[in-house]
Amino acid sequence: MHLGRIRHMPVVDEGRLVGIVSQRDLFRSALVTALGFGRKTSRTLIKSIRVKEIMTKKLITIAPDVNIKEAARQMVEKQIGCLPVVEGDRLIGIITETDILRYVAEN
Repeated sequence: MHLGRIRHMPVVDEGRLVGIVSQRDLFRSALVTALGFGRKTSRTLIKSIRVKEIMTKKLITIAPDVNIKEAARQMVEKQIGCLPVVEGDRLIGIITETDILRYVAEN
């Protein structure tokens, strides 16, 4: 996520959206490193944390035919940085704050 400057990653199981991991989720799980453990112990602990343990499971999603204004309204109202775009329970995309800002800037 750091190298790709990605802040949100959908978690998919056999094509079905089951969660999302955000930078915030990772920061919370990284608190383990702030508890005073040594570097080696911290690395071992972090390696033992599984995505399913830190991902957000209660998802707010959007359909692909919803307009950009409604997507932005939902993100502001729910205080979230992205919306997975789904058809049924299948992930077909993700819209982020950056996507909306880019759209506004270009249109």
